[in-house]
Amino acid sequence: MQFYIDSADIEEIRKANLRGWVDGVTTNPTLVAKTGRSNADVIKDICKEVSGLVSAEVISLQSDEMVREGLELAKIADNVVVKIPMCEEGLVAVRRLSAEGIKTNVTLVFSPLQALMVAKAGATLVSPFVGRLDDISNNGMSLISQIIQIYQNYDLNTQVLVASIRHNIHILEAAMMGADIVTVPYKVMQQLIGHPLTDKGIAQFLKDAQNMPK
Repeated sequence: MQFYIDSADIEEIRKANLRGWVDGVTTNPTLVAKTGRSNADVIKDICKEVSGLVSAEVISLQSDEMVREGLELAKIADNVVVKIPMCEEGLVAVRRLSAEGIKTNVTLVFSPLQALMVAKAGATLVSPFVGRLDDISNNGMSLISQIIQIYQNYDLNTQVLVASIRHNIHILEAAMMGADIVTVPYKVMQQLIGHPLTDKGIAQFLKDAQNMPK
């Protein structure tokens, strides 16, 4: 399973990349706005930092404008993926951009049938949001299981990118289900490497090392 970092903070991305945690990056207008810089400049810097796919989101809701924005974003670097919201106009844009050989990521997906239509449109990635479903008392991870099953049934090529991850159980379940990718905030990535028994073992080793003969 690939790990993408969900961030537009270049220093955060560098830290995660140094630790081998970054197979790709996802961004959105909210994350980019926090940097105080233009979307194009942020994406350009991220693409220099990582070799994997970098999702850059359009802000229009009309297909012609989405395509225009997508073509401009794709010029930034070869590893840019154009991120498009789930809607009819968005799927039109996906079809047109895919015909130009441009990779796409359809975001804000909340049902298995939406995911099926995304795959039929030819998207490279689909981004179902599990945490937001959990927030309204639905089981977000059951959505991932359904999407994976549908895609396997029909040998669809769109990759499942599990988004809106809240905690490490989401990641564990995604891995057990065989999801292609998870996109994770840096702080959640940090939680994956820790365990109280690991900390206890290290402390004991250090204590014992002090008693070793010089």
